[in-house]
Amino acid sequence: MNDSTVTLPWLVIRQDDNGNRYRVGRYATRAEAQKIADSLDHRGHQRLYWVERIGQGDD
Repeated sequence: MNDSTVTLPWLVIRQDDNGNRYRVGRYATRAEAQKIADSLDHRGHQRLYWVERIGQGDD
């Protein structure tokens, strides 16, 4: 595990209409990541945004 994983453990993920997922950014706190996800989600695009902690969505 590197320093950025420890200090920025929260991800904002975007899923497009075709089911492709992209990392939008990494953040220090869940609240900060959620604020970004909410602001992007409210733009009215047909995309889904959510917050994950690193390791949470891994198979």
